[in-house]
Amino acid sequence: MKTNMEDIDKLIKETLNEEEAKFYDKLDEQNLFGMLGGLFMGKFKWIIIVINIISIFAFVAFIYCAIQFFNTEVTNELIKWGVLGTLSVMLVSMLKLFVWMQMDKNAIIREVKRLELQVSSLSGRMSE
Repeated sequence: MKTNMEDIDKLIKETLNEEEAKFYDKLDEQNLFGMLGGLFMGKFKWIIIVINIISIFAFVAFIYCAIQFFNTEVTNELIKWGVLGTLSVMLVSMLKLFVWMQMDKNAIIREVKRLELQVSSLSGRMSE
């Protein structure tokens, strides 16, 4: 299967001009760190920055709640710190889930752009 994909990529690059070939190369699959870096380059980079700041505060709140939870022996205090700790962990989890969904969205957009470029390339070949 890998050979077919490489052959298709080679055929597409042959039909593209130099500028389109550079754009096509930028659409190649990214590793995890490339995807994370891509989050800070889009329209929503300010949201990602805010989410990361909130995640840090929520994690610090969880650590504080855990310390308070293990330092108390009063049942009402145990319940209070346990619930607050659980809520802060849930907040961190939901924010990280949002970030992962944004990474997935960017990967899907990149693949759609690759498909658009392939269709454009093939339609250019057929009209010749």
